[in-house]
Amino acid sequence: MDRNDALLTDWRERALALEAEVARAVIGQARVLRLVTTAVFARGHVLLQGDVGVGKTTLLRAYAQVLGGAYARVEGTVDLMPNDLVYHTYISEQGRPVVEPGPLIEHGDELAIFFFNEINRARPQVHALMLRAMAERSVTAFNREYRFPHLLVFADRNRVEREETFEIATAARDRFMMEVTIDAPAGAAERRALMFDPRFHDTERLVGALQAALLPHRELNAVAETIQRGIQASPALEDYALALWRATAVPAEFGVRLPEVDIEQLMLAGASPRGMSLLLRAARVAAWLAGRGYVTPEDIQSVFVETIAHRLCYQPVYELHRAEISPLLMAAIVGAVAAP
Repeated sequence: MDRNDALLTDWRERALALEAEVARAVIGQARVLRLVTTAVFARGHVLLQGDVGVGKTTLLRAYAQVLGGAYARVEGTVDLMPNDLVYHTYISEQGRPVVEPGPLIEHGDELAIFFFNEINRARPQVHALMLRAMAERSVTAFNREYRFPHLLVFADRNRVEREETFEIATAARDRFMMEVTIDAPAGAAERRALMFDPRFHDTERLVGALQAALLPHRELNAVAETIQRGIQASPALEDYALALWRATAVPAEFGVRLPEVDIEQLMLAGASPRGMSLLLRAARVAAWLAGRGYVTPEDIQSVFVETIAHRLCYQPVYELHRAEISPLLMAAIVGAVAAP
């Protein structure tokens, strides 16, 4: 076993231990936890969506607790402005105005997790600022540039309330590696525990009981690149991924059919090159977490919906029905494109 293989084996054990630690606080969500763990080691931002009270905030706070590094949080509100992320002002005890760094820049390059709660309640101007921070891992404030080399953005939004909310633009959604849906646990045992076990009734105590800073966060970027170099994708696998990419743009060419949808007129744009590169990046991490040194079609399929569905652009008449169309379309594409 060479040095890189030993490194990847050691870090895989750490990654699985991290996932298991989060699972102490977030039960009945094994697939969601695996997807978020995949994004963490692929160094991609994550957007969680779901109904009110299903545990989105608890899950993201749990990951922030166990990952380590500096952590900042902001609550999305209709009156939140971009400047609120980079500075805040107040009157000191001496009666003088004071300007201090805001949550996005107060930790400097130590910032590892930025948690944006209820992101769809914030205005598009705020989304635009976050877009730069997510894309370039930097912002400009106080006549200098702040860089965040270790930054991951975790955000959540509920899919129920529509009043005083702002839809996230396609360009902003495209910066999230994954958009993950979380639903209430289906198992009777998990539902019983959430309802009757007092441990799950106090989120602060629940998250605070998790072991903090399980990983040296400054090493994650280097480990992520080692994973990308060390996990192989065969030419046949590459051809399969290219066919999936083509199918997102022209699904009719692959025989995809959906009820009550003119498939020839459905797509405005398929997945972006960025989206497909992030798909393969996530698939390599999925293979690594499964203990393999090569990517299989199942690895791509395991992250396909979460990395690609939110990037697709439908014609306006169909965009209104995205929530109903997307699951059917993604399943049809996976079923229509032949895997090696």
